[in-house]
Amino acid sequence: MTRLAALTLDQAPAASRAQLEAVQKGLGFVPNAFKTLAHAPAALNGYLAFSQALGKASLSAAEREIVALATSDTNGCDYCLAAHSFFGGKVGLSAEDIRQARTGDLDAVAAFARQVTESRGQVSDAQLQAARSAGLSDAKLVEIVAQVTLLTLTNYLNNVADTDIDFPPIAE
Repeated sequence: MTRLAALTLDQAPAASRAQLEAVQKGLGFVPNAFKTLAHAPAALNGYLAFSQALGKASLSAAEREIVALATSDTNGCDYCLAAHSFFGGKVGLSAEDIRQARTGDLDAVAAFARQVTESRGQVSDAQLQAARSAGLSDAKLVEIVAQVTLLTLTNYLNNVADTDIDFPPIAE
C-alpha cells in the first residue's frame, strides 16, 4: 500500500501544477512518481529540469534508459523498473536488452551505471579504465553518473513511498 499519496492535479501545491500539466501534455498521463514528487514543488521542478538537461546531453534515449534500468535494478525500485522497461521498449530495446541492461551485462553503459550505483560512486581504477577502453568518453562517464543520480532520486522516493505502479508489468 502506498505510504505517500500520489496527488491529483487539484490536490497538488500550486507550484507543482504547471509542471504536472506539462507532464500530462508530454506523456498523455501523469505517472504516479510525478504525482508523488509534486508534494515538494522544488523536488519536482529540480527533477524535471535535470531530466530535461540530460535529455540534451550525448547519451542517446536508449542509453539513458539503459542507465535507468541498471540503476533501478540495483536500487530495488520496482516502480522505476516497470516505467523504464516500458520506455526502454519505446526507444527500441528488446526484452532481452532490458534484462541485460538491468544486470549490467548489455554493454559498457549498463556495466558502468551498475558499478557506479553498487559502489555509490567509488568505482575502481580498473572499472574506470574498462569503461574508457570500451569507448566511453569522459563526457559520457560524467553523463552516466548524472543519470544514475537522477534515477537514484526517483528510486529512493518510490521505495520510500511504495508508489503504486501505473506502468505495464515487467517481463521477467
